[in-house]
Amino acid sequence: MRAPDAVLAGLARPAAEPASHRLSRLRSFNLDLATVRVLWWRDLVRFFRQPSRLVGALGQPIIFWLVIGSGMSGTFHYGAGAGTGTGYLAFFYPGVVVMVVLFAAIFTTLSVIEDRHRGFLQSVLAGPGSRLAVVLGKALGSASVALSQAALFLALAPAAGFRFRAVSWPLLGAALLLVALALAAIGFAVAWAVDSPQGYHAIQMTLLVPLWVLSGAMFPVPSDRPGLALLMRLDPVSYAVSAVRRALAGPGAPGALPGSAGRDLLVSTTFAAFALLLAVLASRRAPRP
Repeated sequence: MRAPDAVLAGLARPAAEPASHRLSRLRSFNLDLATVRVLWWRDLVRFFRQPSRLVGALGQPIIFWLVIGSGMSGTFHYGAGAGTGTGYLAFFYPGVVVMVVLFAAIFTTLSVIEDRHRGFLQSVLAGPGSRLAVVLGKALGSASVALSQAALFLALAPAAGFRFRAVSWPLLGAALLLVALALAAIGFAVAWAVDSPQGYHAIQMTLLVPLWVLSGAMFPVPSDRPGLALLMRLDPVSYAVSAVRRALAGPGAPGALPGSAGRDLLVSTTFAAFALLLAVLASRRAPRP
């Protein structure tokens, strides 16, 4: 016997999703979006309401760049002999830009511990937003603060020899956003696991500062030390620094890694995705009291 037409139609076409399920998913998405927006905006407001942080965001990297850059300028000339090539102030500048993002991520995600002590984090977790929304909100807030600080320091690019008109702003923005998200997510995972600001800073300085030092921010990849060169190429922050160099000085920027800007962004994107996944997995554990 032939099956009725209604049965055949049911086999050929899956059953439509109930409207109540679609409405529930839409409501969950809107609640997650609201959680992300609130956490993101809260971190931005806290940053701009503290003038001391604004001063420190610009003063500390300027001093760091000028002191170390001036001290090394007499002995460092990349790509040529003494008196020619790229001076150390210009070579070091992209690395300091990434350093601004790194320290901003460290100090901003410290608020996870402060929010836990004040009970704010428990209130957020008791709300309808998911753990993923909490991670994204904090990471985007930290990344926005980091980009704001980096923008202040980038105003000094002409003093390092970089012309604003020659800068590839889309590449620069993408590289800084990706590394800011990655570092903020790592900071979130660490802050979620520890209860002491002192312990947090100890772990972050031990973990992130070596990543920055080995990123080629302070010195190029050595050709006569294969072990160190391998570590620098395995360091994901190296590709963010390389992308910033290409954005400021062009595709053949001094100190950029072999390859292209596309590869730098691909590795940076993978790094950011892995770090966000790590933060989400960490957030699934109950936070420390």
